[in-house]
Amino acid sequence: MNQVDRILQQALNGQRLMQEDIITLFESDEIEKMGHAANQIMIRKHPEPITTFVVGRNINYTNVCDVYCRFCAFYRAPGNAEGYVLSDETILQKIQETINVGGTEILMQGGTNPNLPFQYYVDILRKIKQHFPQITMHSFSPAEIHKMKEVSNGLSLEEVIRQIHEAGLDSLPGGGAEILDDRTRRKISRLKGSWTDWMDVMKIAHRIGMNTTATMVIGFGESMEERALHLLRVRDAQDECIANGYDSKGFLAFIPWTFQPDNTNMKREKATPEEYLKTLAISRLTLDNIDNFQSSWVTMGPEIGKLTLSYGCNDFGSTMIEENVVSAAGTTHKVNISSTLDIIREAGKIPAQRNTRYEILRVFDDVNAKVENDFVMQN
Repeated sequence: MNQVDRILQQALNGQRLMQEDIITLFESDEIEKMGHAANQIMIRKHPEPITTFVVGRNINYTNVCDVYCRFCAFYRAPGNAEGYVLSDETILQKIQETINVGGTEILMQGGTNPNLPFQYYVDILRKIKQHFPQITMHSFSPAEIHKMKEVSNGLSLEEVIRQIHEAGLDSLPGGGAEILDDRTRRKISRLKGSWTDWMDVMKIAHRIGMNTTATMVIGFGESMEERALHLLRVRDAQDECIANGYDSKGFLAFIPWTFQPDNTNMKREKATPEEYLKTLAISRLTLDNIDNFQSSWVTMGPEIGKLTLSYGCNDFGSTMIEENVVSAAGTTHKVNISSTLDIIREAGKIPAQRNTRYEILRVFDDVNAKVENDFVMQN
């Protein structure tokens, strides 16, 4: 039994992978073996052949940002003529359109805009919930929340998170994690904060009862050790949440994807689909305390998205009614609800719509064919 086989067997036996194990897997090219093991782990957690997805919309409420990440093609510096802040009316209209097509989730994210006061976020969340109490606001990255603290006239980070949670923020997406190690962060986004800044937001959110997700972006030139540390730091934070018995379930999902270099200030070769699939499999094998893994079809395209469902993913992510950040970097894979159903079926799975908490809302199997047809026709 070679070293990779031994590590995979260890994971299948329920033993935790350690840093050296993870690095060994990242350095190996035995991708199909890793995918097979990750798929077995996924099936243990999700024995039904169901792949979920959420009907959601990205609303990029502002593109003004003062952290100038080298890998971002979306932001405009403060004062730039192309900078914008969406009106409240436009935001509400976009949410109404989402609800009209059966959507349940709003991923509202933007730049770290120094011109928006903290009260802006409280007010817009309250206004959204007054109009649409049923919508789930899965919004704002940790970097945006640190900016809210900065402009809040002295509030603590915890008080900022508590106030926006009370105003209507339901859960936190894992954007901005990139690589949770400061060597790479200083290189690609020097002003965005340390990896512990990102993690502090997540830990506070867990403590006050909010669910979150975690992400990882590969392809910045990071070392295999840094990738391993990223996974271990997410696993440790989830352990802490579970050990403390918080009402929150912590990280509900993990989503790795690849850096998209087009139109950015970082000229690197795109990570290959094989590297992405390997990262996905290793993540599933390492993060034994996170139940859901989400496919990154937005960056990889529907065909690779299909393959992810045999490399550890149980979820196809969001149908993404609108997406501007990744598409600004030249990647524009759009999938509507009907083709989402087709892709999941082609992978041999049964599609099911879920909400942000990963609770299934409807299953699209043969028994529900009429419901499904009605649903797709409405959309």
